[in-house]
Amino acid sequence: MNVAELDDRIGKCNKILGENPNSQIFAALADAYRKKGQLDQAFRICQNGLRIHPNYVSAHMVMARINLDKGMYDWAEIEVNKAVVLEGNSFATDLLLAEIYIRKGEFPKAAKLLDKLQKMDPANVQIQKLLELCDRIPQEASVQIKTGDNRNFESASADDKSEKVVNQANTADSKPEPAPREEKKSEAGLGIDQVIEKLAQIPGIDGILLVNREGLVAESSWKDGVSPDEFGAVVREIESTIQSQLGMSRFGKYESLLIEAENLIINVLPFRGSMLLIKGNGKLNFGTLRLKMNALLEKLDKDLFR
Repeated sequence: MNVAELDDRIGKCNKILGENPNSQIFAALADAYRKKGQLDQAFRICQNGLRIHPNYVSAHMVMARINLDKGMYDWAEIEVNKAVVLEGNSFATDLLLAEIYIRKGEFPKAAKLLDKLQKMDPANVQIQKLLELCDRIPQEASVQIKTGDNRNFESASADDKSEKVVNQANTADSKPEPAPREEKKSEAGLGIDQVIEKLAQIPGIDGILLVNREGLVAESSWKDGVSPDEFGAVVREIESTIQSQLGMSRFGKYESLLIEAENLIINVLPFRGSMLLIKGNGKLNFGTLRLKMNALLEKLDKDLFR
């Protein structure tokens, strides 16, 4: 997101929070400030929100990332562990813990988690980047020690780890692709934003959100009057509760969730730890939606959506 988009999100979140100080939108607001680099402001907002909602898992994950960006690695780990206590281990918690371990120089612990995650999602670019860091940084340390060039290595390697993890691993999905890749996108596959745009044209759909692991909106096409950030956060909590209950009952992972109420249809689909949320009204033909959605997802460029 660019600065204008972040400012727009901050404005909307602040408005909601002003009208309802108990809203869980504080997590989205704190994350937007974090992405702008205003870490102290992000920390205060998330801390105050967690006093009201101490069991809000997504907020603990946002607080963990704020602490990570502030260089407070032990506190970041504590926040992730709070999320684990509340909801159990997940792909998101393990991935964030691996990043924290890399920042702390605990490479074997990070590699163990990343190996497990890679088996679950072999095509994930971020996991591969982090694994490369786990291998490369200790090797660089060994080379410098053998050559006698170990001046301030621990400090330098910490800076190297911090910058490379943030700039390489976490931006792997958003990094511009070379020209051949762009040609592939137009010829062979659709981006997730294009899929969302096309689905939103189906009669009866009021909005579509791609909600990330922290319960924050990553992509959207939204016509409803309700805030997409707040709606996404609420449905993410519902989805997380259902997912944890399914895990305890040994039913396995869900493939699709359908919530129906008076003049309201919510369809939830899992996407590599994220969640595609489709909100419809009484005019929505679910059969048409399913056919259109299956056709579009077949055209989704899996290389671009990781």
